[in-house]
Amino acid sequence: MSQLKYLIEKEFKQIKRNSIIPKMIIGYPILVMLIFPWAINFEVKNIKIHIVDNAKSVYSQRLINKIDASSYFILTNISTNYKTALDDIEKEKSDIILEIPASFDKDMVKEKRADLMISANAVNSTQGLLGNNYLMQIINDFSQELRTEIYPVSVLSNTPHIEVVTDYRYNKKLDYKTFMIPAFIVLMVTLVCGILPSLNIVIEKETGTIQQINATPVSKFNFILAKLIPYWIIGLIILTISFFIAWIIYGLLPSGSFTTIYISAIIFLLAVTGLGIIISNYSETLQQSMFLVMFFILIIILLSGMFTPISAMPEWAQIIAHINPLTYFIEIMRLVYLKGSSLPDVFKPLTWLIGFAVFLNSWAVVSYRKRG
Repeated sequence: MSQLKYLIEKEFKQIKRNSIIPKMIIGYPILVMLIFPWAINFEVKNIKIHIVDNAKSVYSQRLINKIDASSYFILTNISTNYKTALDDIEKEKSDIILEIPASFDKDMVKEKRADLMISANAVNSTQGLLGNNYLMQIINDFSQELRTEIYPVSVLSNTPHIEVVTDYRYNKKLDYKTFMIPAFIVLMVTLVCGILPSLNIVIEKETGTIQQINATPVSKFNFILAKLIPYWIIGLIILTISFFIAWIIYGLLPSGSFTTIYISAIIFLLAVTGLGIIISNYSETLQQSMFLVMFFILIIILLSGMFTPISAMPEWAQIIAHINPLTYFIEIMRLVYLKGSSLPDVFKPLTWLIGFAVFLNSWAVVSYRKRG
């Protein structure tokens, strides 16, 4: 036990002597939490729209005003020439075109219907699809307004209709930051506690200090444990700082218990630091270690469901996502933050994390070879 104590003390002294790591522990979560939730946002807003108004009527102007008032669209131009609008698309001055026919008012009053044409730039398919959907919602809302104005109330009351009332559970304001901040917290813990243990051991290999330890009777288990414990503590510190920043800056607190998060975080830290040790065991130089770390970190981040739903991925990607510890900790964080889930509610992903922690740390101990 005393042997492990001195090894851990050595690790903390090395971290303290390092000019970057202490600053990273405090500065990294602050920078990430201040920048990432605003910069990495999949909400599509500020869509540039060019309206071709062939009607130039009261109703068409009202529709234009309604679109212009939306926070999703920026009205770049109003013209009567569709070719001009297409030129704006080509020059990237507009993202979407709405063409209003000359007979718009007459069709609405006499025919009880009117045809509009939407042309969306689908080079960015997400922007094109969402822009089209947003515009359709505005047009449908406007159509309902005209319907109540043009036709008598008695006629409308006898017309069968379906009313849908939408209730957004867990994220009432549909704020994308509320969905992403728990995942960004997981991302920070993963990057720091997955990369630093790996680089630490490889640096010792290159400087030759690890050979001195290998010549001592220190067991593999104690050596690996001493390498991991400081980064478990660092991970929990980063986690706590991130919770505080999320509360101060965004007013975001978990709906569930911090106890559930910390228990899950400890198990996740066991898994991700174990992965870092494994990478270092198979790397002889710092360059090799950094290449392997970046390779695996990119895979586990992109295939974790952090940015895109796992159900939307192809089957081979879903398989990788289901053997990815990051997937399960992100799921737990979102469940606790948004739904207020407790330990029994996250039992399944927590069980997977325990399995990963046992497997990866066992592999780390077995794959480490003492060379005297």
